[in-house]
Amino acid sequence: MAAPGPAVGIDLGTTYSCVGVFQHGKVEIIANDQGNRTTPSFVAFTDTERLIGDAAKNQVAMNPTNTVFDAKRLIGRNFDDRDVQSDMRLWPFTVIKDGKKPKIQVEYKGETKKFFAEEISSMVLTKMKETAEAYLGKEVSKAVVTVPAYFNDLQRRATKDAGVIAGLQVLRIINEPTAAAVAYGLDKKVGQERNVLIFDLGGGTFDVSVLTIEEGIFEVKSTAGNTHLGGEDFDNKMVEHFISEFERKHKKNIQSNKRAVRRLRTACERAKRVLSSSPQASIEIDSLYEGIDFYTSLTRARFEELCGSLFRQTQDPVTKALRDADFDKSKIHEVVLVGGSTRIPKIQKILQDMFSGRELNKSINPDEAVAYGAAAQAAFLSGDKSDEVQDLLLLDVAPLSLGIETAGGVMNNVIGRNTTIPARKECTLTTNVDNLQSVLIQVFEGERAMVADNHSLGNYNLTGIPPAPRGVPQIDVIFDIDANGILDVSAEDTSRGKQNKIFITYDTGRLSREEIERMVSEAEKYKKEDEVQKQRIGAKNALESYAYDMKSTMEDDKIKEKVSEEDRKTVIDKCAEAVDWLHNNQTAEKDEFENHQKELEQACQPIITRLYQAGGAPEEGMPGGMPGGMPGGMPGGGMLGGFPGAGGSGGAPYGQSSGGGPTIEEVD
Repeated sequence: MAAPGPAVGIDLGTTYSCVGVFQHGKVEIIANDQGNRTTPSFVAFTDTERLIGDAAKNQVAMNPTNTVFDAKRLIGRNFDDRDVQSDMRLWPFTVIKDGKKPKIQVEYKGETKKFFAEEISSMVLTKMKETAEAYLGKEVSKAVVTVPAYFNDLQRRATKDAGVIAGLQVLRIINEPTAAAVAYGLDKKVGQERNVLIFDLGGGTFDVSVLTIEEGIFEVKSTAGNTHLGGEDFDNKMVEHFISEFERKHKKNIQSNKRAVRRLRTACERAKRVLSSSPQASIEIDSLYEGIDFYTSLTRARFEELCGSLFRQTQDPVTKALRDADFDKSKIHEVVLVGGSTRIPKIQKILQDMFSGRELNKSINPDEAVAYGAAAQAAFLSGDKSDEVQDLLLLDVAPLSLGIETAGGVMNNVIGRNTTIPARKECTLTTNVDNLQSVLIQVFEGERAMVADNHSLGNYNLTGIPPAPRGVPQIDVIFDIDANGILDVSAEDTSRGKQNKIFITYDTGRLSREEIERMVSEAEKYKKEDEVQKQRIGAKNALESYAYDMKSTMEDDKIKEKVSEEDRKTVIDKCAEAVDWLHNNQTAEKDEFENHQKELEQACQPIITRLYQAGGAPEEGMPGGMPGGMPGGMPGGGMLGGFPGAGGSGGAPYGQSSGGGPTIEEVD
């Protein structure tokens, strides 16, 4: 591939992902190989290949147990997490426990394979990377990747790991609503100071951020949200409703039939979109279960009733974000909608009522705004000197309080929620027992007073402390949170002038260096397998196209007059043989397809040559684009101009609280 291309911005979504690039003074959202500007975050495994994006989602009903989606809802979480357990009941694919982490189990090429959520996310990132490379014609190695503002430390680290596995240098992890605010600010060319509330409700996550925007400076005042609320949850409510309706009408429960449930879910997702613009939507599924057709409808009012409790959950984060920013509603100049689920009329009405009927800002594309902002930030971090991005400055905040456990299981906050990042803060600890020679330093995130109610990030057992009375040892603990929102914690035992610096071990859900390196090498292997499959499909399509084109040429009325019946029969029979072989050998290797094409060409070429010499061939070339090769093909040593070889169009697209009690306390 050519010289390295520019850094890109990737919105890695729960249900759909999007990629953009800043060039020629503006952000361009890049369409994938299907012409779509957003790509489903789906990965499918079949007996012959791996599919990513549209190709994976298109076959989900036929292959539900081996088609993985919603990986973002697993990333950075523990298997025993309440949300993970809840989601597992609805997913058709299998999730198993590996230590503390969840792993996705599928059948691929006749073998059982197990993947961490980071690996699945890396495959989606790889698809976005390839989409950008196809558009730019250059290798893409650097990206800004977005995450929900309310993602915790482990989820951010896991997302960065996914980027590494995909072969990307992740320049920055930025918050989705902040990226959307950049899209709004650049699009509106905001000059004087404006206070903006970004309401970001997507397929799986919900964020609210309050920002002040002025002359290219985007200062986040506060953020709030729910990493487990979005369009998927609305779909789930509809699916449950229709499963009950089917059972009521037909006395049969389809819950155990994964294919039927998947077909129903797809229909529900489509109906949900219809209800955003129509008062009623129809559900029509032929032979849903045991040959029974399922025809029903859902009104917007009934949909709003089904999802009412979920819709109302969007109110508290808005109130919380305004309170934390110390802003009255009247101080907000714009309420900006981001994320596909903000198209739901009831969501808009709830938000509008909260702001006394004020008109909501729908000026930016809710599906593309996050990737747009990420692409602008990628350009800035890459040193782009364009006027549009050269003064871009993002001042984001930590979504959750970060602290340490002290005596009595109390959470001692070191970095408070909504602290501007990057930030570096330290606290000094001491012992609460005489002659203690080791202490367990435990790091937590959360807003509760007791660590038992917060989320454990990791710990370190600091040993070698010189025996001393309680309160004498001095242990400095330093919290360093970077611009990605990722925390590093170090501790120094400063007793008797010694500085033994240690780093907290993240042992709750983080991939090890060895695991990441293994996944990187496996990702390369899968990429090569995908390329082999793509070439195999191309060779198959090339042979099929050649055979049908030659057959149609010989059946052309004008050609019949110029060629003998014997030659015509020879070509038609050879083409029929090739097509028959193709139909019986769909899984043959690339070389076999190419060899059969060469044999067919050798049989047809002398006849075609005589036809040309007799002046019988049409001036514009024969049907199917001959001479000159068929679309998308590589010259394959055929007749004049060459027929396609192994390339070809039509190929499938890649496609815890502490144990043992606290031993330290904060020094006043």
